[in-house]
Amino acid sequence: MVLIIAASLRPAEAGHGTHTQIGLPPCSWVVWFDKPCPTCGMTTAFANAGEGHWLASFVTQPAGMLLCVATASAFWLGLHTLLTGSRIGSLTGWVLRPKPIAAMVLGLIGAWVYKIMTWNGF
Repeated sequence: MVLIIAASLRPAEAGHGTHTQIGLPPCSWVVWFDKPCPTCGMTTAFANAGEGHWLASFVTQPAGMLLCVATASAFWLGLHTLLTGSRIGSLTGWVLRPKPIAAMVLGLIGAWVYKIMTWNGF
């Protein structure tokens, strides 16, 4: 469902704020501090990816683009498993181990630092 919603949104040119198109309020971090929150640009990155603009998605929010690809991959893998009875989905369990989770958290932090450094043309 998240991929369908993302594909129906028009990416905000500012690189953030696309979530307001689905009725969510503006980000409090941006309103209060004029700085991006840790997930700033995720919806915009998903919307860009939904339009096939992969580079724009990555530039907007690197973690958002990677999360969108992971979400789409999980959907297709799950559908394949459902329709065929394949056990290939069980091979993805390694993702929930400590080292991959730590790598993902570091990636999210890195993407946030990137977003802070590129905020308002900095």
